[in-house]
Amino acid sequence: MSETAFTNRLIHETSPYLLQHAHNPVNWYPWSDEALQKAKQENKPILVSIGYSACHWCHVMEKESFEDEATAAIMNAHFINIKIDREERPDLDHIYMDAVQVMTGSGGWPLNVFLTTDARPFYGGTYFPPVQAYNRMSWKDTLLAVHKTYTEKKNEIEAQADNLIAHIENANSFGMQRSWEKQETTVFTHENLELITKNLLLIANTDWGGFGKAPKFPQTFSIQFLLRQHHFTGNAAALQQALLSLDKMAQGGIYDHLGGGFARYSTDDQWLAPHFEKMLYDNALLLNVYAEAFQLTRNDNYATIIEETVGFIKEELVIAEGGICSALDADSEGVEGKFYVWNKAEIEAILGEDAAVFCAVYNISDKGNWEHVNILWLPATIAQKAKALNMEVNTMQQLLQLCKARLLAIRKKRIKPLLDDKILLGWNALSITGLCKAYAATGNHSYLEMAKQNMVFLEKYFNDKEGKWYHTWKGGLAKYPAFLDDYAYLIQAYIHLQEVTGNADYLIKAKLETERALHLFGDTESPFFWFTKSDQEDVVVRKKEIYDGAVPSGNAVMAQNLYYLSVVFNNAQWRKRTEDMIESLGTAIVRHPNSFGIWAMQMQQIVAGLKEIVVCGVDIEPTLQQVNALYIPAKVLQSMDRVMDDFPLLAGKNISDGRVEIYLCEQYSCKKPVFSAKELNLLLKN
Repeated sequence: MSETAFTNRLIHETSPYLLQHAHNPVNWYPWSDEALQKAKQENKPILVSIGYSACHWCHVMEKESFEDEATAAIMNAHFINIKIDREERPDLDHIYMDAVQVMTGSGGWPLNVFLTTDARPFYGGTYFPPVQAYNRMSWKDTLLAVHKTYTEKKNEIEAQADNLIAHIENANSFGMQRSWEKQETTVFTHENLELITKNLLLIANTDWGGFGKAPKFPQTFSIQFLLRQHHFTGNAAALQQALLSLDKMAQGGIYDHLGGGFARYSTDDQWLAPHFEKMLYDNALLLNVYAEAFQLTRNDNYATIIEETVGFIKEELVIAEGGICSALDADSEGVEGKFYVWNKAEIEAILGEDAAVFCAVYNISDKGNWEHVNILWLPATIAQKAKALNMEVNTMQQLLQLCKARLLAIRKKRIKPLLDDKILLGWNALSITGLCKAYAATGNHSYLEMAKQNMVFLEKYFNDKEGKWYHTWKGGLAKYPAFLDDYAYLIQAYIHLQEVTGNADYLIKAKLETERALHLFGDTESPFFWFTKSDQEDVVVRKKEIYDGAVPSGNAVMAQNLYYLSVVFNNAQWRKRTEDMIESLGTAIVRHPNSFGIWAMQMQQIVAGLKEIVVCGVDIEPTLQQVNALYIPAKVLQSMDRVMDDFPLLAGKNISDGRVEIYLCEQYSCKKPVFSAKELNLLLKN
């Protein structure tokens, strides 16, 4: 069958994932009024299939089932078929993923869910094989069984759909009881932070780092919490586990030792074999935690990981206008990981006499370390290998750099994985925060310039003349109203840009977007926020997301934003809203910190107390950078190069001639100024 033998409605979409399916014989629709109305007119159930462009098993199911004409004929005859890119429509993905998890106990992508004509879910699952396998029904048998049940037992279908919607609505009920107003004890205690630390260390892998069993995800929030807990308390075990995790990930196959950047997750305990997709959000969040580790330890290895990860983003994902694309696929030429793996003979032919050392260091063998090929991997550190091979560490590092450059030059000639070139507001905002933190830690101005250019891009292409933000952009077209996460991450990015630039305009923008978010997404019955706007009509239920998963919960980031801005603008109501949110979730945060990492860090910040820091002077940039380089994880940092009495923390402070002054304050009460970051650091430690 030729690729263009069929063409369906997805051909008019911009999402790379939807375009991948535009030539399937399945009569796919995008999520649209047209498709939803057609289901009602023809009284057919809706099949929604959700995935994303870098999803390996999505590609597998497409090849096995959606490209098969006989299977497509069943789908076309009995269903209205809708394809959704989960990254374009996370609101729909959240709803239908919840439903499938309730029905099956698990979730993932591809997500295939069957809906009534009014879009309520009644059955679903993830990957279905073309023939019965893995204790799963075949896709064809599933289609026929659902059609039969829908035709013959409509009442049962309706009852199941009602139950699922009720369950999803009930899941939104946290925080509704206003329990925080009746609390006799507070959750904001050192004891709770110690319990969170203990609970994280109980699930920690003390040999290879990380938490839990394979598949292993970076869990950057948990690592950040442990770094900060060590900073606040001196807890040695917290620091050891955090740094072990960062070191082992950077040594692992999950890290691209040639091109920089991290893959999505590891399929094994030792971080050797990833699913090879490289997502923007993972790399943005990892910049955050490696930046904090560098601030805390000044270990140059972390600065190198930051440099190489930013290099990957810049080389592979940034477009000319300054926006950052979403992901690189796991597959190339239809084979997972083919772009990244090596045969030993291939390396020997490229590196010649240097190959022996390189192969010894990076675990390269004739038989391969993964599916008969080799993933570059450091089971031991370069220093340990240098000692074993009786080489000087610097000599070995120089040799390895030359070898990696030669291998990278060859790799660039290979067929690249597909680039998902849609640009998402929220993920770009996460990247801005990561780049700001990378700049703060290292002083590398190119990171800051990249962040500023990205924000200019977002403000130009994602925001219309009325101030309305959009979620996704590609090829000049912005689509879908922005969701809570988009606003939360954008506000956070503005805050971080202000900290590293000293430009107060970013704080004014952060305040404006916070007020908009409160209006558009705020729940009047609880302190939490809805994921979708109140006037959105194409979802069967509004959801509130609180779990910190692959990306931070929009609610958790809004809690952070509100707390920070409550100090900047002296807004007690915003501070209380943050405290109310955490009080409402308190027990869950303590018991399950791996699912509430951002919340745990905000609890940690409240217990530690925010340090309010002001940098004043005519030429403040060098001093501001030195202050940013310090590890102060619980702070509000503002700058002024002119009198600015409209900010409470800056009110009454003057610009002195010839020197920069640094004030350390708490609740707007400031100590006498000091004149260097070094002096500030001494003040902070006393």
